[in-house]
Amino acid sequence: MPNIARDQASANQLNKIVGTAIVLAILYFARDVLIPVTLAFILSIFIQPLVRGLRRIGLGQVSSVALAALVLAVGLSFSGLIIGTQLIRLGSSLPQYEDTIRSKLRTLDEVTLGKLSAITDQAGRVIGKLGSNTRQGRTPAQDLPQPEANNVTPPIPVEVHQPEPRPIELLTRIVNSIARPLGTAGVVFVVLIFLLLEHEALRDRFIRLVGGSNLRATTAFVNDAGERISRFFVSQLLVNIAVGVMIWVGLAIAGLPQAPLWGAMAGLLRFVPYVGVWIAAFFAVLLATAITPGWTLALITLALFFAIELLVSQLLEPQLYGHATGLSPLSVVIAAIFWGWIWGAAGLVLSTPLTLCLVVAGRYIRALSFLEILLGEVHALTLAENFYQRALSGDAQEILASARRFLRSKPLSAYCDTVLIPALHLAHADFSQREITRTEQLKVNSAISSVLVSLESKRSWWRPIPRISVLEGTTVARRLREQRERQMGRWQGPLDVPAGTVVLGIGAGSLIDELAAEVLVRVLRAQHLDGRHLSLEDLTSGPPVPESKLEAVAVVCLVSVVSELTQDEPLAAAIAGIRRRFPHAKVLVLCASNPFDLHEKSHPVVAEADFTVHSFGETTESCTYLLQGQVSATPRQN
Repeated sequence: MPNIARDQASANQLNKIVGTAIVLAILYFARDVLIPVTLAFILSIFIQPLVRGLRRIGLGQVSSVALAALVLAVGLSFSGLIIGTQLIRLGSSLPQYEDTIRSKLRTLDEVTLGKLSAITDQAGRVIGKLGSNTRQGRTPAQDLPQPEANNVTPPIPVEVHQPEPRPIELLTRIVNSIARPLGTAGVVFVVLIFLLLEHEALRDRFIRLVGGSNLRATTAFVNDAGERISRFFVSQLLVNIAVGVMIWVGLAIAGLPQAPLWGAMAGLLRFVPYVGVWIAAFFAVLLATAITPGWTLALITLALFFAIELLVSQLLEPQLYGHATGLSPLSVVIAAIFWGWIWGAAGLVLSTPLTLCLVVAGRYIRALSFLEILLGEVHALTLAENFYQRALSGDAQEILASARRFLRSKPLSAYCDTVLIPALHLAHADFSQREITRTEQLKVNSAISSVLVSLESKRSWWRPIPRISVLEGTTVARRLREQRERQMGRWQGPLDVPAGTVVLGIGAGSLIDELAAEVLVRVLRAQHLDGRHLSLEDLTSGPPVPESKLEAVAVVCLVSVVSELTQDEPLAAAIAGIRRRFPHAKVLVLCASNPFDLHEKSHPVVAEADFTVHSFGETTESCTYLLQGQVSATPRQN
């Protein structure tokens, strides 16, 4: 049986590889057919909101489609007319800049190739001297010229000139050069019109074909993909138009010829991710360099492109559509490279919407879920899993950076409930199953302790993270507690405090509980409460607090993050011991549930305790109320 399963898994992997190769081959070899159809499909999604708007004002389906297609055709034709006119003007004006261009080329040659030629000439002279010294040891017969070299007749240069083309030939060349783009545009518009006319029918067929058994999920996928792509394209179109207008106006003020051309090119090329606008900037700067003797206009042009792109990409775009595409920046770059390799320039323009369709498909189709993980802007790991993974790697810097980002908007108690305690459950599971080495355990302990100390000390960014070494036989909680005792004394703070102002945190018995109790003390101190950490051994080995200061303890919080202990007799015995030691204090039990255990009781209640809470946030709130002499309605009273 294992061999059959292994063979079946190998066959499945082979089928996936063969299927992927077939899909890539179809995309590459059928690009002449797929590119127009894909362009028409994307344009149909882009123009569909206009069609719906025309339908809402009372036009019919055919009239709405015809008018929308006409608006699109006029817009594209107008853009092409502007660019073509400006290109003709640019070509006719280039001869008057010939002297300036030659001067700039001469200057560049002197700065670059001229210096290289000087170095090469100097090296040649040195090599020539070495060669002359070598020739002194040769015989005269070796220096005689070869007779056949003197009898060679020099070649006669021959130039072949093509005859001037006839008008009919010139016209034929022009028609041939524009026939293919015009044919592609015609196919795109024909397919676009039919897609718009049969939009509803095509959507129903796609839903029936892809997800007839799950109508809700497939409908959600189709609607989500259409809305995302449409919203993204409309927003990007508006942004690109704004960029083109700003560059047009800025270059016109700066005095660069054909400013409308560079504005239109910048607006169109911005559809190519990341590099498109800089292609337009390169040619604009090249023209500015060629037409003026100095470099001022070129620097102004470059600064204008840089300032506008920085303003738009960092301020305007995040406000308009931000991360609405759901694509990670790396996936956008990789998609542009891939689709550019498969489909050329058209692939660069279509890379983002095509990749977006794949990500949305991965969100709703289970077999394609890996696409959302690889290409989408989703967290592959939860915050707790990310914490534990970084701790296993000993990367306290990344843990601390993530924690500080979290703490900008939420308190430390929420971070412990959401990240730290679930991460401790992951660590505890690996410890109990012996799936972690001792070295990894020490890395986890050191990373956790270093991060806790750094969060408490609030060190400046230029100072390194404090490294707390955790040696064999020493727990993290014990090490952190000893550090606080060295700083604040044996009792972890002054004893001359008012009655009912101290909260004691005690672990229920396991190492994870001890660490959670130490974390609770730090959470309480972050809320300006007098929290102190004890262990169960302290209750029996010696006086945890002087007899005269017992009334200072208002709350004793017994921390249990391991669910099995809440049902055991040792927990009840621990509570009884706490009541004997602190008869005037309230006993509060923190039972932090394990989010990874599906069979765990969600909200256990400890009958022997005064209060049972289930998070650090509830514990902090309850302790605050109890220290103020009030009883919160939030915790469960037994």
